[in-house]
Amino acid sequence: MQSNLIMFPKAGVVEKSTQTQERIITIYNRAEQQFIALLATDDLDNILDIEAAKVTEFERIISIAISAAYENGCGDWEAHRFLQRILYQINRLKLFWYDNLRNYSNERSLYLCSCRHQIEAAWQNWELAQIDVAALQELDVKQALIKRTSADLEPPLSEDSRYIREQMTEFGYRHLLAIASFDGLVEGSRLSRILGGVANEIQCTLVRVLLEEYGNGRLSRKHSTFFAQMLDELGMNSKPEGYFDLVPWEVLACANHNFLLTERKRDFLRYCGGLTYFEVAGPGAYKNYLAAAQRLRLSEAAMGYWELHIREDERHGQWMLDDVALPLAELYPHNAWELILGYDQEKLMSDRAAKAIVQSIHQAESIAIPKG
Repeated sequence: MQSNLIMFPKAGVVEKSTQTQERIITIYNRAEQQFIALLATDDLDNILDIEAAKVTEFERIISIAISAAYENGCGDWEAHRFLQRILYQINRLKLFWYDNLRNYSNERSLYLCSCRHQIEAAWQNWELAQIDVAALQELDVKQALIKRTSADLEPPLSEDSRYIREQMTEFGYRHLLAIASFDGLVEGSRLSRILGGVANEIQCTLVRVLLEEYGNGRLSRKHSTFFAQMLDELGMNSKPEGYFDLVPWEVLACANHNFLLTERKRDFLRYCGGLTYFEVAGPGAYKNYLAAAQRLRLSEAAMGYWELHIREDERHGQWMLDDVALPLAELYPHNAWELILGYDQEKLMSDRAAKAIVQSIHQAESIAIPKG
């Protein structure tokens, strides 16, 4: 009898030829589509026996991908992408999309929870291994926070930043917007999921940040509205997740990391440290994008989101340092180092995502503008 199992080439035996790579991509794509079908199945936990063959095969591919992504030297790009896309498909159930209510029937599925945990456990161990956690525990936290935020507020222009400002084409700018729309069009704000609890000055500062990001309850002032206007002005797709397939795994990892931290209140300090970096460093990146739009002579509507973000995040970064991170360091002196862990990890992952975006832009431009 012919086996229905999808067979991977053995690691270290077959070179990653173009044909082999395409086969692996097909395997992951097929597994993802099977998983999406399972997500849409009514009462998933109670039909696992019926779908046993599909479930077993999906779990086998998950295990293979985890090994390929996290258990060898540099990690396999396609395995990373597959795992982060699966995680995101599960995590997005925590957001409300104003679609068919049946789409949420499995939002508390124990099976989905086990899949998420399996991937997250391996992935988070891999991420943490890239940081010297023991060294962070020896730092003067307040001094370290002040030093880091000061350096990240106005960082020197990198090679990638100069490329965006001075060389990126309009086609490249459109590609940048397509990828950035993954975050820009969806109000998946980390803040909206962590604010419940005892009222104090720290919580109130976080609420202030949230309110500004959400336009103080006015649709016309919401950040996502400004992003949609940029896309509309350039004749692009302004539907949420419209360019999902363009999003590098490094960007998905940032989103999934934030889903994880906001669901674990034990990591509240780590989360606040990460948000501090996000708000402090944001204007630097947005200034690069704004400079590119100005050089390309795009309209005000085609760059309004960056102007808004620069203006607001410059305030938010200072609020996060002065009114959230430093007070938390005093409130939790024995755990304050977790603020630095969150900050450094957010920086590491954000830098990795930024490099992946620029690489994606280069690849898109090389196809759109052949040399010769």
